[in-house]
Order: sequence, then structure tokens, then C-alpha cells
Amino acid sequence: MKIIYSSACLGYQQPGHPESPQRVQSTYEHLKDLYPFLAPEEIDENILQTVHTGEHVDSVRTGSYHDVDTPYFNNIFDIALLSVAASLTAVNIALEGELVFSLMRPPGHHAKKDSPGGFCYFNNIAIATTYALSKVRSVAIIDFDAHHGNGTQDIFLGHDRVLYLSTHQSPLYPGTGIQSEQNCRNYPLPAGTDEKSYIPVFKQLLNEVHDFNPDMIAVSAGFDAYRGDPLTGMNLDIATFEKIGSMIVGLGKPVFAVLEGGYASELKQCVHSFLRGLESIQP
Repeated sequence: MKIIYSSACLGYQQPGHPESPQRVQSTYEHLKDLYPFLAPEEIDENILQTVHTGEHVDSVRTGSYHDVDTPYFNNIFDIALLSVAASLTAVNIALEGELVFSLMRPPGHHAKKDSPGGFCYFNNIAIATTYALSKVRSVAIIDFDAHHGNGTQDIFLGHDRVLYLSTHQSPLYPGTGIQSEQNCRNYPLPAGTDEKSYIPVFKQLLNEVHDFNPDMIAVSAGFDAYRGDPLTGMNLDIATFEKIGSMIVGLGKPVFAVLEGGYASELKQCVHSFLRGLESIQP
């Protein structure tokens, strides 16, 4: 298991904003002596336009977009680009047969083709998946964040080489993912869903991945379905994330994962639990 991280991502901060640098910094401190850490490889910013419109890219560069949840800073473009770079580095490592996790922020799965949103500027998982498709036939994206990845669905809806699958709380921001559409398979769950109710649904999701038979699995790893998260109402335990990781890697495919949400002080334990699950069965 390798972890991609750069302390530069801590520069994205706004007092009182739940997407705080402390959530990632504390996770780094928790994991730094347990796993090898690598810095993101440099990338050409033009890769952003494999997923996003030029207008969207420029709006993040200049701050001309309007989203109250997604604050603008003078250096946010560079920080968001670095988060994208980490996801691409993760793809390269996964293609070598190793397990890998990107511990970077900002997250990405709410960023659409033409707009940021929900703390997300560029869609890390979508850009990484598009890059992966230049090297493999097909990719399944598993998103277990408590919020639906509306940006990822916006980007890949109707794409025959990508299967997007999401478990998420509903109703909850952004209010999408109520039903499945084409290649985007959604599993909305009520507030209060615990492990006993969640795992059978996740098994159904994995059955769809198995039938799709992708060459690679990309994971939007959000940990806000944890029962102590301040922004959601799900009821998963820390240990549930180990089971999720073990079930994903049990499919026997190359896997890379990138951090999405998770705002409880126990984020570090949730991430560590998930990583232990990934390591439980070597693909």
C-alpha cells in the first residue's frame, strides 16, 4: 500500500469551513509511520480539459464561479491541480499492481463538467478515470461517500466504458442519485443506515461491478457515512470501512482510491480501517 500526499494541500482553508486542513493533517500524522508516502507527480494542466470545459477551468483560476460552499483563494487553482495530480499518480501505481490511496484535498466528486460545487473544484476521480481509459478497456467507479457524486455522474452518464456506482444518504445534498440512470447505478439509503443494512446493499453493488468485469476499479472514498460525522446522518462504524475495503479488493482487480468527504475527528481511524481492508486480500 502506498499513499500519495503533499502538505501543500493544507493551504486550502477557511475558518469554520468543515473541509478543514486538520482532517487530512491528522490522518497523515496517524498513518505516516505505517505506510510509504509519495508526492504527486507533476502534470500538465491541460489534462483538466479531458473532463472539464475551458470556461470551468478558467473560473477556478480566476474565482469567477459562484458557489458559497466552495471558497475561492488566490492559490486554490494550484492546490486543486495538485489533488488531481495525486489521483493520476495513483492510477500509475495501480497499473503496476500495487494498492494506492490519495490522501489529498480538495475532494472532487461534486465538480461537474462546467461547474465546481460541494467543496470540489476539479473532479479528481473523473480525470483519473479518463486517464486510465487511455491505458485500459474499462473502469468501474465505486463511490461510498454519504453524498451522491453528482459531478461524476454528470461527466460519465452514458459512457459505455465506465460504470459508476454510488451508495449515499438520501435525502441529502446534492439531492441527486435518487434512481439509477443508464451506466450510473445509484443506491440511495435512508439516514440511520447501519452496517447490518448497508453491507447487503454494498454486495448488490459489487455484483454489478463483477458483471461489468472492468479492468480497473476507481474508488471515491468518502468517510462521512461514519456515525459520528457532523454533516450526515448515516450510522456506519469505523470497522465497517475495513469490510468495504476488503470486499472491493476481493473482486481481484487493480484498485486505486482517492479521498472524498469525511468530517468527523475519527476520519484518521476510518481511513486506516479502509486501508486495512484493502490490504486484507492482495489482488
